[in-house]
Order: sequence, then structure tokens, then C-alpha cells
Amino acid sequence: MLARLQAYGIRADAAVLSSLLALVVVVPTCNLLVPEDSVFHVSTFTVTLLGKYMCFALLAVALDLVWGYCGILSLGHGAFFALGGYAMGMYLMRQIGDRGVYGHPVLPDFMVFLNWQELPWYWWGFSSFGFSMAMVLLVPGLLALVFGWFAFRSRVNGVYLSIITQALTYALLLAFFRNEMGFGGNNGLTDFKDLLGFQLQSDATRVGLFATTVALLALAYAGCRRIGSSRFGRVVVAIRDAEDRTRFLGYRVERYQLWIFVVSALIAGVAGALYVPQVGIINPGEFAPLNSIELVIWVAIGGRGTIYGAIVGAVLVNFAKTQFTGIFPEAWLFVLGGLFILGTLFLPRGVVGLLRRAEP
Repeated sequence: MLARLQAYGIRADAAVLSSLLALVVVVPTCNLLVPEDSVFHVSTFTVTLLGKYMCFALLAVALDLVWGYCGILSLGHGAFFALGGYAMGMYLMRQIGDRGVYGHPVLPDFMVFLNWQELPWYWWGFSSFGFSMAMVLLVPGLLALVFGWFAFRSRVNGVYLSIITQALTYALLLAFFRNEMGFGGNNGLTDFKDLLGFQLQSDATRVGLFATTVALLALAYAGCRRIGSSRFGRVVVAIRDAEDRTRFLGYRVERYQLWIFVVSALIAGVAGALYVPQVGIINPGEFAPLNSIELVIWVAIGGRGTIYGAIVGAVLVNFAKTQFTGIFPEAWLFVLGGLFILGTLFLPRGVVGLLRRAEP
């Protein structure tokens, strides 16, 4: 049985990585080289939409690492995603310079509108791409480190930990809505012009962002699968299945939980940073607890504890969301709830579990 599961995992890894490789090759080719009047042409809108799906898949991988392997149900992972997105958004805002509506060479438009006289200290350095990318990792990672250290050291777990993580993201939502915080208030950050000198509206830049997202998704997938199959990963799974027994055996459970929680937050931050230049905006709505709850549904429907199931679930649910919100926008939440209920009742191991049972 164990050998069969391992063989299935190897085939699944090969299928996921080969599919991502195919996407990197086929989508850019069909967008840039195939004529627009051809049936094989992929529009720039579709490239951007697929890029957004890949960002969500990367975020789902982050949650599956901490929930599927370690049993930590975080209802606040949207906070790490949004913080990474804001770090990227601040860099993109600094690149606008005097091309904004008010033409100020330093202050973003929303600061000029609110009569700010100087750039806040926490915006310093975001004119540098390297510094900004460091903040994409450092800010979510540091928040996860501090939060996780207190939570796991106090042995907060189960539903209590889930509620606290949800409270965390809601507190950040309220904070970022305030104009005096200096992050654009309700409107957030938008009207981006270019990234590393490349115009964000050009087809080539869109394709480049898509390819980068898919490549980092493949890297994160391979890394998470490597963690899961390592000795460290086996201890983490033991913590998920029997935390007290693992602690009794002498393992410092809180250290394993903290490490996996921080790594997951880093991946979520990268997903947010990739998301912002492709959708063109980041606002406090990304902190909404509902977003984090939707994320849990993606992983549950795809198949928790597999990593590849998280990718499948994120893509399938968000594709369904795109279709339903275009036809019946007011009915989407009911459809999402129905999917979660049906998945829980009839697909406890998600879509990939169904595919596994179908194999001979």
C-alpha cells in the first residue's frame, strides 16, 4: 500500500511539473506568435486571468503546507498574501514618479490628495527593487514568526488558533482602511505604470509575469513536496496526527510548527507580490476574512495534504468563480458553500482523492 502511494505521488509530481512546463511554453507562444484571428491565439486578457489563477494556486500551496501537513488550520493566510502584495504595490507606486495625476516626483497621488507633506519613513527604500523584494519576504515572515512564537509557545491550537488567525487578518483589514496609515486607505494602491522599466500594460510584460508566476509555483511545489517527504516532514505529519504523543517522544513540537508556519507565510507573500502587477491593484479588501475562508475551501475541494490537490482546487474553484460571477454574481457565495458541503460529504479527500480511487 505504501509503495502504491509513493508511486502515485511520483506520477502526480511528474504530471504537475510537466503541466506547468507546458503552460510556460504554450501560453506565451500562443499569445505572442500566433495571429489574433487564429483559433489557437491566447488573448492577453486570458494570459492575465491564468496568471491570477497561478497566484491563487501558489497561495493554496502555502496553506496546504501548513494545514495539510501540520494540521494548522489558518483562517488568516490572506493577511500574508496581502502584505506581500502591498510591498510590491509600494515599489510600483514609487516607480510612477512625476507621471502621476498630480505630478509630484516623490509622493504618490493619494498622499498629495490627502495633503501629506513628506514621504513616511516606512516608504523609504521602496524605490529599490531589491529592497522591495526583501520586504515581500520579511514583512509576512516576521509577522508569522512573532504571531507563531506566541501562539505555539502557549500551545494554542485547533479552533482557537483558527479564530485568532482570523482576528489577525481582520485587525489588519481595519488598520489598512484608515487613510492616516499611509497605504491608500479604502482605494489602496493602483495606477501602476511599469516594473523594472517594462510597461505593465504590454503583452510581453504580461507574458513575462505569467511565466515567472508559473516558474515560482513549480519551484514552491517541488520545495513543499520535498519538505513533506523529508524526515522533518514526517515529524510534522506526526504532529498533525498525534501532537501530544509526538511531544511525549521528545520533539519540540512548537519549533516544527513555527518553522512550517513561517515558510508558509513566505510563500503566501510571494504569491501576493506576483498577484499585484498582474491585476493592477491592491487594497484592504485582500485582508477580508472571507478571502482566507475561500482559500481553505480551495484546498479542501482539491485535496488537503497533497500539495498538487491545492493547485487543482485553486484553479477549479476560481475558474468556476469567474464563470458564475459573470452569469449570476449574486449566487456565487451560495455556489461556493454548496461546493464545500458536497466536497466534504462526498469527496473527503478532494478531487485528487477521487482520481486516485479511479486508478486501477
